[in-house]
Amino acid sequence: MNLENLSCIDLDEPRLEGFTKFISAWLYQGDEFTFLVDPGPLASISHLLKELQAKKVTRLDYILLTHIHIDHAGGTGELLKSYPEAQVICHPQGIKHMVEPAKLWQGSLKVLGYMAEVYGEIIPVPAANISFSEKVGDTGISVFKTPGHAQHHLCFLFDDLLFGGEVVGVRSPVKSGIYMRPATPPRFILDVALNSVEDMIKLKPARMVIAHYGLVEPALDYLEIGRDQLKLWVRGVEEVAMAGDEESEERLFQWLLEHDQNYRRIKDLDSETYARERYFLGNTMRGMIDYIKNRQE
Repeated sequence: MNLENLSCIDLDEPRLEGFTKFISAWLYQGDEFTFLVDPGPLASISHLLKELQAKKVTRLDYILLTHIHIDHAGGTGELLKSYPEAQVICHPQGIKHMVEPAKLWQGSLKVLGYMAEVYGEIIPVPAANISFSEKVGDTGISVFKTPGHAQHHLCFLFDDLLFGGEVVGVRSPVKSGIYMRPATPPRFILDVALNSVEDMIKLKPARMVIAHYGLVEPALDYLEIGRDQLKLWVRGVEEVAMAGDEESEERLFQWLLEHDQNYRRIKDLDSETYARERYFLGNTMRGMIDYIKNRQE
């Protein structure tokens, strides 16, 4: 694919600390078709529409959802009001929640609280506009089910570029090397997540878009780091963090600084991004604790 046809649209949220260059949509404008990956939450749609208009996007053929979490897909229904011809490609388990999002919205409020309120309500997607297929029309885009971060997670391969969503968690750019961490909210199952990453490694993509955040290469380096981190972090949680309280989170943080050469670069992040990443460490830890407890039972 021609990378000149691909652009990142940042969906920054100034009301949340560290949410700059964290949420983004990816637009491809080709001669034969146009698609957008992960339009973001409702709160970002007005900005997204302005960017699409500035790029002279008069038609969207496809909206590709890596998963239906509110920060990735919450604004899809609102975007369709301006691009009603677009076909949404979604994991089959997620379709019903996008068509009737009341339960998804209530779950988002319960888990995320104020963050969900900032993102905004989830707007329904018309049933006629959403489907699942292993191929996206005649675009050459292949679709892969990659449960792990979420049961309804998808990756999309377009030529040698993998739109990876959160299959290997979160990455933030640092000058000192690669900073990454897993993103494992409940319900997390280690073997399922590892199998998804291994499936993507077998595809041998040259480049990858990580939803949080950026276009990276060589893709295999990041996929392998993400795979190894999943195994390492589960071991760390087992050793020092099973209590799940603030003290165990701090013990896990110190353990990771000692054992994970990529995560320890958290200290090279700017102060707001550092604060955001320390907050999300608790989410990842709790997802892994639930997995370990369920496995033991």
